[in-house]
Amino acid sequence: MIFIDNEGHNNPKLNLALEEYILRHFDASTDYLLFYINAPSIIIGRNQNTLEEINQEYIEANHIEVVRRVSGGGAVYHDLGNLNFSFITNHDGKSISNFKKFTAPVIRVLNDMGVSAELKGRNDILVKDQKISGTAQFSTGKRMISHGTLLFDTDMSEVVKALQVKMSKIQSKGHKSVRSRVANISEFLNAPMAMEDFKKQLLTGLYEASEPFETYKLTESEWKAVHDLKAEKYDLWDWNYGRSPKFNIQRNKRFPVGEIDLRIFVEKGRISEFKVFGDFFGRQPVSDLENLLIGVPYDKLEITKKLEDVSIQDYFGTIEKSDFLDLVYGND
Repeated sequence: MIFIDNEGHNNPKLNLALEEYILRHFDASTDYLLFYINAPSIIIGRNQNTLEEINQEYIEANHIEVVRRVSGGGAVYHDLGNLNFSFITNHDGKSISNFKKFTAPVIRVLNDMGVSAELKGRNDILVKDQKISGTAQFSTGKRMISHGTLLFDTDMSEVVKALQVKMSKIQSKGHKSVRSRVANISEFLNAPMAMEDFKKQLLTGLYEASEPFETYKLTESEWKAVHDLKAEKYDLWDWNYGRSPKFNIQRNKRFPVGEIDLRIFVEKGRISEFKVFGDFFGRQPVSDLENLLIGVPYDKLEITKKLEDVSIQDYFGTIEKSDFLDLVYGND
């Protein structure tokens, strides 16, 4: 495995561009590890409706960046007290949605530090039932990213102010607030530790479980390509905000795989727009599913026929097709 040095960059758009560039352009026969720390920002899941996840007024007043990532899952708040880790590896067909495989080495190192961490739920690392990390994945088919946050010394008051926590999520998890269920790793350490020391100790611990790591610094031309990707994608309003459609039907339900929120525009009995939002994880881009239903009559039998040969689990994870069809057409 090769450790990629991001050279201390804190710009979230640049760091996400770097991560994607490594995924798509670095040697596919090698595994990579990337650490990065972002300035205050909200990182939106690939399939989320940005404006419904954030407190726009607060974000604008406090100059907090909003950036969409390529992986699914929910919106998260980043600041200089949060360390992000990213494993970039081959996709063997079994690793997608296998969060245990990629969190296990991190959990082991945390336990070695005296932090009794464990993986719980879909993709969260908890200590004493308080969340210290969330993880997500993205696959190109041959290569994949498994990345996550490590809340080390994050300003928790900002998490609450910057994010809009949906009632469906609060009710499904039985939580009264974000603050009551998240915690910083620093709270569980036996002695105070600086972020840089934590980062070094985590990296050293990961070294010990693997072949000796090599550290790589990007060339000038590689950094130029990363900056180009940032400018062409992550700097754009269309990427970060632009999925919000017009709709005259909204259907929303929280499943074990996450929330699925449908926005459907029906004109003269046919579907003219179909957008899927949510914090689910899937192997295939939901845009393929969205496009498939354009022009189809808004009729359950017609929609069922259109999706007859479609694997719904490719897009959402473990969900029955009948449950998805009920959601599309309005049966609870």
